[in-house]
Amino acid sequence: MPIERDAFFSMLGIAMRAGQLSFGEDGVRKAIATGAAALVLLDSGASDNTKKRMRDSCAYYGVRLAETAAGRLGEAVGRPGRMSAAVAKGTLGDKLASLAAQEGA
Repeated sequence: MPIERDAFFSMLGIAMRAGQLSFGEDGVRKAIATGAAALVLLDSGASDNTKKRMRDSCAYYGVRLAETAAGRLGEAVGRPGRMSAAVAKGTLGDKLASLAAQEGA
């Protein structure tokens, strides 16, 4: 079930402005592999291949994966077309992970 709460996306915008997000498939996979990611966000409009690679990487490294409603990820961070993002560990990452857990994502 994709995340749709406005509180989550407002906090995501704050994380963007704070420089706590990594974008793009390579950047996100690097954040996962190095242990820097607290949460990985995937737009529901992403390709099946991208979804599978992200799911596999997150499962292997034990990183939480949450799916957002189509188009909301790019809209929240002010960069339309973004399909994946990794939130860095820390206070904002923990808060976003708890909001995602409340959504059931």
